[in-house]
Amino acid sequence: MNVTFSEKANRFDKSIFTVLNEKKEELKRQGRKVYNLSIGTPDFKPASHIMEAVSEAAKKPENFRYALTDLPELVEALQNFYWNRFQVRVEKDEIMSLNGSQEGMAHLAWALCNPGDIVLTPNPGYPIFSIGPSLCDAQVVEYPLYEENGFLPKFSDIPEETAKKAKLMIVSYPLNPVCRTAPDSFYEELIAFARKYEIMILHDNAYSDIIYGGKTGGSFLAYPGAKEVGIEFYSLSKSYNMTGARVSFALGNRQMIEKFRAVRSQIDYGMFLPIQYGALAALTGPQGGVKEQCREYERRNQALCEGLRRIGWQVPDSEGTMFVWAPIPEGYQNSLEFCMDLVERSGVLVTPGSSFGSLGEGYVRIALVQPAETMEEIVDAIADSGILKNGA
Repeated sequence: MNVTFSEKANRFDKSIFTVLNEKKEELKRQGRKVYNLSIGTPDFKPASHIMEAVSEAAKKPENFRYALTDLPELVEALQNFYWNRFQVRVEKDEIMSLNGSQEGMAHLAWALCNPGDIVLTPNPGYPIFSIGPSLCDAQVVEYPLYEENGFLPKFSDIPEETAKKAKLMIVSYPLNPVCRTAPDSFYEELIAFARKYEIMILHDNAYSDIIYGGKTGGSFLAYPGAKEVGIEFYSLSKSYNMTGARVSFALGNRQMIEKFRAVRSQIDYGMFLPIQYGALAALTGPQGGVKEQCREYERRNQALCEGLRRIGWQVPDSEGTMFVWAPIPEGYQNSLEFCMDLVERSGVLVTPGSSFGSLGEGYVRIALVQPAETMEEIVDAIADSGILKNGA
């Protein structure tokens, strides 16, 4: 039988993380030690009170039925959390759960866009920002982010005709992979831009709890006019180490939430109830662990970046997220080539910047998923490999 696939399916090949994992397994079979800093899976454990809440709820047979809706106490907890954490008031009909922000990104354009509608996405940016709208037959138009502008978009550089036709703009700070934060003035300009051209905004707020230098992460919804133009995704994955549980929320513009909820009700029966109880425990329980975890990420960031600069690789400190965004060393022109050479020579596996968009070429993303002491060991392994002296 000759199986033919959809045009959409044929756009995709192996993900870069699959390719990197295969390389890791190949080296391990050879008896090599591999430091895997490619994928952003936290190495921290969830807090005990979260695991206990999931475990206790899983002992009750009635919690294995379809949830259909979010627990009322979970919605109320999120309302209180957003007020205490961000000083943002969110009404109950302005909140809905998602099976992780990635799933939300994949389906949002179904609720907001017709085929061919323009969606503005960052380059470099996390792949699902563009893949999600593309799967929904929206037209993806990338807005460039350059280091000299602090990896912030220049709204004046977005062509007027493009802005007039745009339906949705996806924004995220602190931004994975470039590890930069955005000032208040950026959000004020963003909301003014959205109002002027009637563009809906989605702010992915996955890393507001992982910001360095004594800064406190905020919410897009805290800025005047934000709810008029957009929504925000807030995830428990990285803050509470619940990546596999897939817990995220969409909050903000009531009309957008209402329609998005209606669309998702056709393909989902609600978040598994024991996970909802785990999310409730995360939002209402002690928050000190989240802050201490951020401090540990910062220690790792400093150990890695300062160490790499010491051995001759000029890597800037990350401002936030659980990653570092590093320009590839002199002597290399291709980020994938450098990644493969780096892991072969030092055992250190990182992600090529080209997998985050064309403007990611020339960089690599390094995940802060090893203790500070191991980061120092990693710096030594890179130094001993001679890769910074010899180049390509």
